[in-house]
Amino acid sequence: MTGPSRRLSVQVDGVALAPEEAVAMWERFSAHMEEHKGDLAGFAAKEGFASAQPSFDASGAVLLLSRTAPQQSYANAKGLGAPTPKAARGSGGRAKRRPKR
Repeated sequence: MTGPSRRLSVQVDGVALAPEEAVAMWERFSAHMEEHKGDLAGFAAKEGFASAQPSFDASGAVLLLSRTAPQQSYANAKGLGAPTPKAARGSGGRAKRRPKR
């Protein structure tokens, strides 16, 4: 599931769950998302939270849960090292120039 240097973590209103609890929560989250594609709000409600948002940081995947923050639309995970939209990063390399004639 994760590489040796990557980990799964869960934060509830900014407080990290114990590693064992985090893995169990990720397992429930993954199972729910397999059955109900994109249903973050449903998972949050089922677990007693107002919102759920998958994300990641330098150490691995982070599931952000909140008892008060409103649910945001499902989107690509955001975090450290997240790819920026193509328009924001430019062409990604040198443009090939045609020789002048």
